[in-house]
Amino acid sequence: MKKLSFMGECMVELRSNEGSDTSLHQSFAGDVYNSAVYLKRCFSDIQVGFVTVVGNDTFSSRMKGNFEVEGLDTSFVFSNENRSAGLYLIDTDASGERSFTYWRSQSAAKTIMSFLKPEALSTLSENDMFMFSGISIAIIPRDERPSFFRFIEALKESGVKIVFDPNYRARLWETPDEASKNFKQALSLCDVALVGVEDIIELFDIESANDALALCESFGISEIVIKNGPLSVLTVLDGERLEHAIVPVANVVDTTSAGDAFNGVYLGGRLNDVPISRSVELAAKAAGTVIQHRGAIIPRGIVETALAEQR
Repeated sequence: MKKLSFMGECMVELRSNEGSDTSLHQSFAGDVYNSAVYLKRCFSDIQVGFVTVVGNDTFSSRMKGNFEVEGLDTSFVFSNENRSAGLYLIDTDASGERSFTYWRSQSAAKTIMSFLKPEALSTLSENDMFMFSGISIAIIPRDERPSFFRFIEALKESGVKIVFDPNYRARLWETPDEASKNFKQALSLCDVALVGVEDIIELFDIESANDALALCESFGISEIVIKNGPLSVLTVLDGERLEHAIVPVANVVDTTSAGDAFNGVYLGGRLNDVPISRSVELAAKAAGTVIQHRGAIIPRGIVETALAEQR
C-alpha cells in the first residue's frame, strides 16, 4: 500500500449559515488537512496520515474523531495538554472569494517539533511521500525551524519524496524576507512542488506563471506543478514542460480549499502511477467541484462522483 503523510494544522472552521446573520456552521479544515481528506476520499487504497498536535479541549477531541471518520491514520496526531485547537471564521463575497479571521495564538499544532522524536522519524521514513506547506512552516516558532528542516532532510535521505506547497499567508510571518528565506530552503529540499501563482508572485515579486515555473526550476525540482487559477496549469516532469488547459467554472460559490483539493487528488493520482496530464485533469475537476459548494470540506461523495464521471 502506498503511504503519504501530511504535516500541518487543522483548525475549527466557522462560517455563517446560509440566510442567517446570527448562526454559524462549524466544521474542521486546514490547508494540508483538506488535501489529506480529498486524497483519501478519492483514492481509498492509499494510506493517508496526518501529522499534527491537538489540544486538551472539546473541539480537539471532536477534531481527532473527525480525522478517524475520514479514514486518516492518526498515529502521529499528538496531544498537548496545555494548548487548544486554533479557530477561524470564513467570509465569502459575491464572487466566491474568501477572507478569514483567525484565533490561533494558542494552537496546539504550533508545538509539533516537541513531538517529532527519532522514533517518529523512523516510522515516517517508511512513507512514499511527505507533504508540508508554507503554513506548516510558518506556525513553527522561528528557533525551531532549523530542527524542522533537519527532519525534512533526514526524511529525504531515507528515500521519502518531499512535497511542498508554498502557501503564503503574510500575517503568519514577521517579514516577507523571513518567509522567502524559509520557502527557498523548502524548495531546495522538495521533490514535488505544488505552487499557486498568487503565492509566488506576491512573495518573490515575479509577474507570470512562467516566471514561477522558472523560479522552481532553478532549485532543480524534478516535478513541478504551477497552478494559475482558472487559466491553466503548467507542469515540468524530469525536464519536460507541459501546459494544461483548465475548463472554467461558471458557478463559483466559495474558492476555499480549491488548491488543497487539487493537491490531494493530484498526489493521489501520481502515487497510483497516473500520468501527469491525467492527474492534472482529475485534480482540476476536483478543485472545480469544490468551489461550487460552501466550506473547505464539502459533503462526502460529491467530488468522488465527479471524478468517477471523468474516469
